[in-house]
Amino acid sequence: MAYNEQLASRVRQILKRKRNLEEKRMFGGLTFMLNGHMCCGVDKNNLMVRVAHDRYEDLLKKPHARVMDLTGRPLKGFIFVSSDGYRSDSALKFWIDQAAQFARSQPPKKAKSKSLGKGKKG
Repeated sequence: MAYNEQLASRVRQILKRKRNLEEKRMFGGLTFMLNGHMCCGVDKNNLMVRVAHDRYEDLLKKPHARVMDLTGRPLKGFIFVSSDGYRSDSALKFWIDQAAQFARSQPPKKAKSKSLGKGKKG
């Protein structure tokens, strides 16, 4: 199991009205991007959330939240929330709102143009 499909569906329901939303497979799971910035995602049964640096330490103190660490090195600004931390719809919405707030605070990324390669004409 790469990621919890039911959790992904619940996240989609909360984010469905957001503009510039994109889904991408990343970190061995599924991520949700807003304006080109990672907002949140699903890794196995964990909810991944990206949060503002000034909120990071406080949010880590919430029950069922922990540092996101995939490679032995913590990713500052990224939090894993275990299933008990997003069991209710209101708890899941809280975490998604934190992540969306961070993503919306960043300037939109410009779409990358695809290079045709050297010597090729489009």
